[in-house]
Amino acid sequence: MDKNKILEALKTVKDPTTGQDIVSRGMVTDLKIDGDNVNFTINLPSLDGKHKQELNFSCMVAVSQVYPSANVNVHMASQTTQSSQSSSKLPQVKNVIAVASGKGGVGKSTVSTNLALGLKKLGARVGLIDADLYGPSIPTMFGLQGERPKIRDVYGKPKIVPLEAHGIYLMSIGFIIEPEQAVVLRGPRLSAVITQFINDCLWPELDYLIIDLPPGTGDIQLSLVQNIPVTGAVMVTTPQEVAVVDAVKAMNMFLLPNVNVPILGIVENMAWFTPAELPDNKYYIFGEGGGKRLAKQSSSMLLGQEDIFPPETSKPTPEPVSPVAKELEAVEEKLRAARQAAIDIARQTVADFDAKESQTSAVQNERKRG
Repeated sequence: MDKNKILEALKTVKDPTTGQDIVSRGMVTDLKIDGDNVNFTINLPSLDGKHKQELNFSCMVAVSQVYPSANVNVHMASQTTQSSQSSSKLPQVKNVIAVASGKGGVGKSTVSTNLALGLKKLGARVGLIDADLYGPSIPTMFGLQGERPKIRDVYGKPKIVPLEAHGIYLMSIGFIIEPEQAVVLRGPRLSAVITQFINDCLWPELDYLIIDLPPGTGDIQLSLVQNIPVTGAVMVTTPQEVAVVDAVKAMNMFLLPNVNVPILGIVENMAWFTPAELPDNKYYIFGEGGGKRLAKQSSSMLLGQEDIFPPETSKPTPEPVSPVAKELEAVEEKLRAARQAAIDIARQTVADFDAKESQTSAVQNERKRG
């Protein structure tokens, strides 16, 4: 029996959480062949999973199709570490970035779209959830009005396949309802929709999942932070005081002890207007300094300032990488560099201490001899 053939056969078995094959997900370990006996372990987030029996049977069928005489023994193991438990709802997603604002109409969906496109141009694998259920804009931003997501059966349970445009995986309630249909939902139903977008969508391996949140603080925001670990939040505001005041409230929600989501930075949208006939001129129609004030209050940074553009209603066109995306990548690089610097300093401190101890011991031995 060939191990590679067995692994290829097991690639037909899907992970019930993500819809991806269990080999690519790294769930198959300890594969051993002893005569006609084939033994391997399937690693699950929890041993009380309701799809455990289906997984076991599917693995046995997959191997028997390649080697009919094989005696297949599937062992189920639990990933008991805290990290795997905390991120088990989206184990295939490395970072979840929430894009939020205090007031509507500040260009949050535009920033979310540009951020996703910018990260994609930098080589990242990106997904985008339109969590603004009352006013979904992502279908319009990507030119996907009227498109519908497909449904795939995974062990008897229907799963939603996100739409894809420009290499970005997308999910929005706008793909489910009619364009002119009003969304009339109370808090619990809103939370249920967001939970379904997270748990019942077949998200692929992603470096970033961008969440375009509705304005303010409410059920959707709380449902998000309670369901998945959010890496950080990007706050969007316009320069005027009335927008900054509400943005502060939304920012403070993320900083509550029971929420504890760091603020990655601030994007100031509609910062100025530059007419086409005067490309070197900037007119500060809504005032100045709102983004900087919010960045100072959040102890973060001003990621970028965007001028006023004509409204875009068609598909995004290839443009230079978003400065906000570059800044987010730079923030991540700085954090990694800071962690490595701290490790290097700690190692050097230990080395200096050991050297000093050795020197002191040598001096003491020398004195004893004298």
